[in-house]
Amino acid sequence: MKIAFFSSKSYDRTFFEKHNDAEHELTFFETSLEPHTAKLAEGFEAICAFVNDDLSEEVIQCIAEFGVKLIVLRCAGFNNADLEASEKYGLKVYRVPAYSPEAVAEHALALILTLSRKTHKAYNRIRENNFSLEKLNGFNLHGKTVGVIGTGAIGVAFCKIMLGMGCKVLAYDIKVNEELEKRGVKFVSLVELLEKSFIISLHCPLNPSTKYLMDEAAFSKVQTGAMLINTSRGGLVNTKDAVHALKEGKLGYLGIDVYEQEGDLFFKDLSEVVIQDDVISRLMTFPNVLITAHQGFFTNEALAEIATVTYQNIADFEQGIETGNVVK
Repeated sequence: MKIAFFSSKSYDRTFFEKHNDAEHELTFFETSLEPHTAKLAEGFEAICAFVNDDLSEEVIQCIAEFGVKLIVLRCAGFNNADLEASEKYGLKVYRVPAYSPEAVAEHALALILTLSRKTHKAYNRIRENNFSLEKLNGFNLHGKTVGVIGTGAIGVAFCKIMLGMGCKVLAYDIKVNEELEKRGVKFVSLVELLEKSFIISLHCPLNPSTKYLMDEAAFSKVQTGAMLINTSRGGLVNTKDAVHALKEGKLGYLGIDVYEQEGDLFFKDLSEVVIQDDVISRLMTFPNVLITAHQGFFTNEALAEIATVTYQNIADFEQGIETGNVVK
């Protein structure tokens, strides 16, 4: 099958070429998929898209007219895809729902530990021959109450990690996970979780019901000085409200691996460019904010699994097999 990869990087080429056992014909485009780049899909049977590619009806109609029959997402999220349009134009959409839950859960822990122990500041100090410990005091995770919003595969992995750290874990989801309850996780209402958790970690999908889940009203309920971690989707957090909560001291720490306007920033080298996004520029000035650029998934194990599952999705499509990876 002829497959066009959009928003591709060197690591995409490395892992997808390595695992191409069926010898598909692969073409890698660095450009993202948008209305003005959709013409690049002409002559391909499938496209492989990533989190910030535009899969709106305009784009789907265009690539369908070019003969594309299949969209394979090399990610878990699919909020960027117009599923009604894909059905309308006869395109199947597959995703990789659980390439490595542990990778993202461990990255959430890395954000927490970095913020809590200020290791990023210590690293910079040592490089300047400053061995002082002044203002580097942090706090223990052991004994803290951690609230986990969303207990899918990543949320489950994160809960297990925090239990292992000696934390009390509260969780909120539309469905209670009995396995986690047996391990000691207590499922509570969203309001109770916000009020009682010192650390809040987001692990839910982005959809109309979760858009701006963390907004001004939510921040007003959290403990003063609480920590918010988001490794899920940027749109879960109203960033302007988060900035206000940080300025007021209501939010004590913020660690994000995703950002609601990340499409214009993440996965790009903008070191010689003036950032036009005033919101994230403001965020970057706070000493208690840590930002990584959608790095949570980025492990060798996860990249290998993404390639393997994506190729399996293509094989299932070719054989007419319906699987749980089909997005409807």
